[in-house]
Amino acid sequence: MNTGCRKGELLSLKWDNVDLKHGFILLDITKNGERREIPINETLRGVLQGITRRLDISYVFYDNATGKPYQDVKRSFNTACRRAGINDFHFHDLRHTFASHLVMAGVDITTVKELLGHKTLTMTLRYAHLAPSHKVKAVDILDNTINGKSTIQKLYNQAVNA
Repeated sequence: MNTGCRKGELLSLKWDNVDLKHGFILLDITKNGERREIPINETLRGVLQGITRRLDISYVFYDNATGKPYQDVKRSFNTACRRAGINDFHFHDLRHTFASHLVMAGVDITTVKELLGHKTLTMTLRYAHLAPSHKVKAVDILDNTINGKSTIQKLYNQAVNA
């Protein structure tokens, strides 16, 4: 959720590629064949610092029994979603959520593209779904800029006067 990484990128992540001091993750091998740097935010930093690191295992996420990286997390992910009451949600949806939240927070689409590791903006646009409330806010900004009126304020006044 805080990296926008693909599942395979996370499952193959090694501690050598995590730089907590400078605050980034370096992905050498990505789906599109290009290196990518992922900034580490405070939430992610806390998660990574909370993981016990074994010096004999280079992977961040590994099976304690074998010492090998996890091949899949479908079962545990589905269990976590079920316990949280989340239906019809897949691991890859985290990338979509990452992109959507960035766009709704005002991050430009080119930066989102680079963070996701996409080669084209077209692909990034497929990931950046906007919440309906964000669209209402956008047209409210337009209305206020052009007419000095707030759509949200008008809707509130109508509801109060009804």
